[in-house]
Amino acid sequence: MFDFLRRKKKKDEIEKKEEIIDEKSELESIEDKSDNEESETIDNNLDNDDFNTYNSYNEYNKFNTEEEIQNQEKKTENKEKSGRFIDLTKDEKTSESISDSNEDEKVSDSIGDNEPTEKSESIFERLKKGLTKTRDNFTSNLKNLFTRNVKIDDDLYDDLEEILISADIGMTSTVDIVDTLRDEIKKRSIKESEQIYPLLKEIMISKLDENNLDNSITYKEGDLTVILVIGVNGVGKTTTIGKLANNFKKEGKKVMLAAADTFRAAAIEQLGEWAQRADVEMIADKEGADPSAVIFDAIKSARSNDVDVLICDTAGRLHNKKNLMQELDKINRTIDTHAVNAHRENLLVLDAATGQNAVSQLREFKNVTDITGLILTKLDGTAKGGVIFPLQVEVKVPVKYIGVGEGIDHLQKFDSKSFVEAMF
Repeated sequence: MFDFLRRKKKKDEIEKKEEIIDEKSELESIEDKSDNEESETIDNNLDNDDFNTYNSYNEYNKFNTEEEIQNQEKKTENKEKSGRFIDLTKDEKTSESISDSNEDEKVSDSIGDNEPTEKSESIFERLKKGLTKTRDNFTSNLKNLFTRNVKIDDDLYDDLEEILISADIGMTSTVDIVDTLRDEIKKRSIKESEQIYPLLKEIMISKLDENNLDNSITYKEGDLTVILVIGVNGVGKTTTIGKLANNFKKEGKKVMLAAADTFRAAAIEQLGEWAQRADVEMIADKEGADPSAVIFDAIKSARSNDVDVLICDTAGRLHNKKNLMQELDKINRTIDTHAVNAHRENLLVLDAATGQNAVSQLREFKNVTDITGLILTKLDGTAKGGVIFPLQVEVKVPVKYIGVGEGIDHLQKFDSKSFVEAMF
């Protein structure tokens, strides 16, 4: 009997313990569930915050994007109004509807030339800045030579020749300059090498001017001036035409462009963009059209609209490409026939960075067509600015313009004194 009661008591205690354990487990599970729900709530709150931030960011970007699109559309609309683009593939009414523009709506959309610092720069400062690479190489070597050598002897002259040749002045021009320098030193009884520096500058200016070449574009009042621009591909021919048109317009001339490079893909579109930047008219036809026909239409339009200067773009060509040179001859005959009293200029565009190869190009082009002047581009990107000497002194073709930067105002009239001063 006693054993029975004891076993019963023990069983009751065990069942009570199990109930306590079950209750404890249930409480723990409830607490865990509560923690999880709280964690999920926090995570959801974080997700909502992130989502709200993301949405606000997208709304901001969307607003900015819409504003940028509106500004871009407005800019494009203004650019279309800034120049007159006469497309011969369209009828006259369509082209005239594109042509009207108001002075208030003209857009100065040049490449990097609207900055305040550019406006305050003088022509000489811009030229000097453009010739930095040539000057750094040339002038530093000269100064080292004249400060190092106390004695004026053959070694000094030999070192000077090397410096001049390294600036791409050319062998013939270098020998001529050094021989003249040697004679002047004897005449003036110069004993100190430091006195040679200003004398050399004086001689180099006189050499550029000794052939009395006309470095300017001449006009006849009331007559049309037709400028044919030629050169090989890659020299910056189309870009130069846009800058040239801008220069003439600033001088008060009425300018028109003829897009006669109908061979190169996108050449017409590229020239059209420059016509808009310079705010001048352009005559164009479809790609693959006869270049002479385009120039004929341009001359006709220029005559009827009292244009002062007609600038004709042409396809990039090499002197040894017979068909292209024949096509150039056809263009010249078209101009001679239909612009009888017009003043003519045939300008060859050369890349200064090619150095003495530019001299070879000039000689070859002179054999097949009359070259009245040169435009030397990319002088700001090379240390070979001295190539102007053999071009103008040896081949005797005047340099009319030089390119000293990428901006629309960075094509400058060539002046020998300013150029040599900027080199030094």
